[in-house]
Amino acid sequence: MPKKRSGGGLTTTQQAAKFLGVAALSGAVLAGIALPAAGALGLAAKGTVEGFDEIPSNLKTPPLSQRTTILDRDGGAIATVYSRDRTVVPLKDISPYMQDAIIAIEDSRFYEHGAVDLKGILRAMNRNVQAGGAAQGASTLTQQYVKNVFVEEAGDDQEKVAQATQQTLGRKVRELKYAIQVEEELGKKKILENYLNITFFGQQAYGVEAASQRYFSKHAKDLKVEEAALLAGIVQSPTRYDPVNDTEEATKRRNTVLARMAATRAITQAEADKAMETPIKLKVRKPKNGCITAVSGSGFFCDYVRKTILTDPAFGKTEEERSKLWNLGGLTVKTTLDPRAQQAANEAATARVNKDDKFAASVVQVEPGSGKILSMGQSRPYGLDQKQNETVLNLAVSNKMGGSTYGFQVGSTFKPFTAAAALEKGITPATSFSTDWKITLKEQDFRNCTGSPAGYADWPLQNELESEKGSWDMTSALGKSINTYFALLEQKAGLCETVEMAKKVGYERGDGKKIVEAPSITLGSEVSTPLSMAGAYAAFANRGTYCTPIAIESITDPNDKKIKVPETQCSRAMSENTADTINQMLKGVVEDGTGTQAGLSDRDNAGKTGTTNDRKDAWFVGYTPNLSTAVWVGDDIGEKSSMFNVTIGGQYYDKVCGGCLPGPIWKIAMTGALNASETPQFNPVSVPRAKPKKDKEKEGGDRDGDRGDDDGDREDGKPGGIQLPPGLIGGAGGGGGDQDQDRRGGGRSGP
Repeated sequence: MPKKRSGGGLTTTQQAAKFLGVAALSGAVLAGIALPAAGALGLAAKGTVEGFDEIPSNLKTPPLSQRTTILDRDGGAIATVYSRDRTVVPLKDISPYMQDAIIAIEDSRFYEHGAVDLKGILRAMNRNVQAGGAAQGASTLTQQYVKNVFVEEAGDDQEKVAQATQQTLGRKVRELKYAIQVEEELGKKKILENYLNITFFGQQAYGVEAASQRYFSKHAKDLKVEEAALLAGIVQSPTRYDPVNDTEEATKRRNTVLARMAATRAITQAEADKAMETPIKLKVRKPKNGCITAVSGSGFFCDYVRKTILTDPAFGKTEEERSKLWNLGGLTVKTTLDPRAQQAANEAATARVNKDDKFAASVVQVEPGSGKILSMGQSRPYGLDQKQNETVLNLAVSNKMGGSTYGFQVGSTFKPFTAAAALEKGITPATSFSTDWKITLKEQDFRNCTGSPAGYADWPLQNELESEKGSWDMTSALGKSINTYFALLEQKAGLCETVEMAKKVGYERGDGKKIVEAPSITLGSEVSTPLSMAGAYAAFANRGTYCTPIAIESITDPNDKKIKVPETQCSRAMSENTADTINQMLKGVVEDGTGTQAGLSDRDNAGKTGTTNDRKDAWFVGYTPNLSTAVWVGDDIGEKSSMFNVTIGGQYYDKVCGGCLPGPIWKIAMTGALNASETPQFNPVSVPRAKPKKDKEKEGGDRDGDRGDDDGDREDGKPGGIQLPPGLIGGAGGGGGDQDQDRRGGGRSGP
């Protein structure tokens, strides 16, 4: 016996009869449609109503994939991203001409029949018999809509798409069953609306709104009769009737639609004739999809937003859930990107480094106190064309988020973390150490966070110049970036305490691995990323409170419902007094230390230079109370070439240093991003100083090229500075630039 639906009422057999207007759905009738005799679901053999009843009656309609729009913090569009270019619109926002045209050409009796058009079936049977085979089908708009639902649900799975479109009796019977349900539940108007929003119109356009924008650069509600007829004609064969590639064939098809519209009295014959005489006038809008089309050089930031949604558990517990959310689209993502800061970052990154240089520059900016990422700029443009020196490698972020494999050794930009750990332990800034320019310490005198010795080998290290011997306090050692001082300060403050301080301010390796607790970390032996460093220094600017960097402010779904997004997590990393003290000491770096070329003259600013082993990485990380910026310059290709005797950005450098290249880049980025009317100041504190045992101010010399104009060229353009052989400046204390090296050895670091 036929099964009844839950709750009583008509059996599915009776429903079929009701909508078909016949007493039974026979295999003979179905066989008359333009389909082969074999079918899926095992129904072809039966070809009966009993088989029809066995199909589940609940069609699960998936939401339609749409465009996602990514906005900057002011609401300006950065990019449009989609797996399928579609914008869903209500029927009232679709031209009546478009509605009439699609009905006229695809299903002229749409409002007269049920889910299946019996007259259409019989007509198809007759013509198929006359043709001696399958010449014509008989699908209604409702059936076509159901088929498109299956195609949409299949997504990019080609096997499922094939199953959804295969010409089998089983597929047609299943289509019919669900068409009956759809007719009952939605009604004609909603079916028509859904059909026009789901259908493929060629040229990557799904749905009539996207198609109208693609071919005519206008909304679907504004389509003229001849334009609507053109779009309606495309549906049957988007490739054959593509007006962009074959105007003649598209015109013939359009005129066929207009003739059908006149025949169905949707328009008059006079209107049809006039429209037929009108030449096709396209105003094609090329599709812009993905971060590769992002405006204002924000492609790297756009891609970071994409990676955030695809990797953060806040957007789905599993990778599959997050991918589904992104691919489904229809989101409006408001980000933290500041257009002014982004422009400044782009200008800075390209001002001193050319896109075709062997070396690259990365600039990233973070707002202290909120963690908002304001910009990401690189010297190489975002893109896939390597011949144009484009790249999708985001040098500012971790490998997980699209960055380099490991990150980059940070050199002397790590030293402020050691200083902060010392201050938190109660060590006064007046603490001084007297050393020769070269010393040897023992690893066993440093304890890691398990309480064990950090190693048992000797740790030889040195300052850059032989003249750098004597006595320094914390302020002068930061200003001159004295390696021997910071090795001894780390020993006094504690290796574990130093590592823990770095963690508190968000210092992370680019590969996500655990930080190596080696004594040389104080000289920058560990790898990290510009984003991590900008966020860490923002904690100093924020008077000791670290806030995790974020790129997304809000997200709304296609129904304007807000989706919960990750918020910045702020935590106190050090006391306000410690941060204030660090700020005052790092002001000295840009005022009369290694970073004078970076200094801003119109506001409080502080920062630190960094140059690693053999000058393979050069840094400047600095901040004002309201903006933190990290700049990295180095080899992004993976060869980790040394920056000796190189030309970058059209300028020759006998040796690149943190103060002479990243420093000026930092200054450009900060100057462009900051509002001249807003000049907040650091909280003033008195920093205790040790009475110098010997005046070292006149003995420092070039110190690694980071100080002032001593980068190998004097202000007068004549050779200057002290020439050093390659390798004299140690690699961030790690003994080399290779990221998988043993970091216990070495110990020479440039500021």
